[in-house]
Amino acid sequence: SRQLISLYTTVQNPNRTSLGLSELVVLPPLWARCDGFDPQHTCWIGAEPLKAANKVPALNIYMVSCEGPTADKSSFANLEELKMEHKIRHHSPVVTTKGFAEYELMAGAAAEDSIAEGGSSIGVDVTWDGVERILEPPPLISAATLNIALESGDPRSPVFQLYRELQFLLALAEGLKTGVTEWPEPSESESALRLVQEFLTDLKQKLDGDYTFGNKNETEKIKCDTAAVDSCIKSIFGERGDLDFTEQLWCKMKIVVSFPGVSSYQELIDCFTLVIKSLERGEIQPWIHQGSSSFLSQLIQQSYHGKVEDVSLSGITPVQMLLEIGLEKMKKDYVSFFIGQSRNSLLLQDYFISTSVDLQEQVHRVQKLHHMLEIMVSCTGLLQFRHENLFPLTQICMKYYKENPLNEKHVFQLPIRADLVKKFYQNDNPEVWRVEISSGHGQEEVKTTWQVSTSAPVEHGTSNSSGGEC
Repeated sequence: SRQLISLYTTVQNPNRTSLGLSELVVLPPLWARCDGFDPQHTCWIGAEPLKAANKVPALNIYMVSCEGPTADKSSFANLEELKMEHKIRHHSPVVTTKGFAEYELMAGAAAEDSIAEGGSSIGVDVTWDGVERILEPPPLISAATLNIALESGDPRSPVFQLYRELQFLLALAEGLKTGVTEWPEPSESESALRLVQEFLTDLKQKLDGDYTFGNKNETEKIKCDTAAVDSCIKSIFGERGDLDFTEQLWCKMKIVVSFPGVSSYQELIDCFTLVIKSLERGEIQPWIHQGSSSFLSQLIQQSYHGKVEDVSLSGITPVQMLLEIGLEKMKKDYVSFFIGQSRNSLLLQDYFISTSVDLQEQVHRVQKLHHMLEIMVSCTGLLQFRHENLFPLTQICMKYYKENPLNEKHVFQLPIRADLVKKFYQNDNPEVWRVEISSGHGQEEVKTTWQVSTSAPVEHGTSNSSGGEC
């Protein structure tokens, strides 16, 4: 491996005219994998050209050794020994040290309750200058970066009911694309058709009274009907008190946990037939939000003038009508959270709530909103973040999702103060701890890095030797 790296560096040397090269070609970095059986347990040797105006003024040379695993901390080198070893490589009287520690926060915070692990993680990287001893905890003045990767749909999440509601929305959108929608088994005790009939009857009875949509009693009834929130979510994602007619109708027809919803394509048709007939006869005069653009909202607006166009409830029309009202309702749910909790005006820039794109793209953007909500709820519930921390995180998420498709594997990073999360890691061992010893500057800079980690840093590292260095 040393010979290979030596040949590589020789070829990159512009002063070696004996090579007979008419033109210097800057090669890509070269890494040689070693077996680790030498006394230093070398597992990699690498070389990387430093480019400057198509020239190679210098190369970075890397040597990586690995020992472990071990549970014996007494076998670790101390900091002074590492500094002396560094000075052997680079005769400099002045060296600087920089520390790094990586902690997993989700495991510790979730131990009491909450979000599952799965493919989700919340961790923090902490860096500081002036390391004094090996494995020292980071000081409070350290710089920290929160790393968040969350997958939606954990049953223990406070927004799981909303996630299930979103899944029904996605099923409707998929049905529009494929022409096939799978419906659940009909419920013997409850049916969406009966709930819609009771809902319309209630509106007819109250038409001549002092009834107004969104009053306290009706709002409480909707909460009870849909089982949309529980005691945990109320403090994080409050149920809106301004549900209009189409949103309340969606709550009667949607399929979520502990609520039957429409159980067949025919029942869907029957529900919309009841509504349209009531509009045509003037039996109801429902209120809808200003700006509602769904097809059902257009029919309601027509009913205000005593004329409702004929509608053929066949083909994909009923499915699309249900998807539209659900989409409008869920958009307002998410906007209510982000505007109310994070007071973030970026949402008003129309990307996430735009109706100028097709329905499939609108649904895709609502998925992005939900993923962002899961992140905010996790940071609120697990880390007790407040507005001043949620606001920049929301901006980071929104900027990413304005430019990229949905990606629940993406790691969102938020610079924070270490003291904000110190209580979650101060009694835990880090996943990774390392110290970097440096001397010199520019092309003369030399670095020595010593690291311990809870997982093997290289796949082919030795597994039967003592120590824990890399």
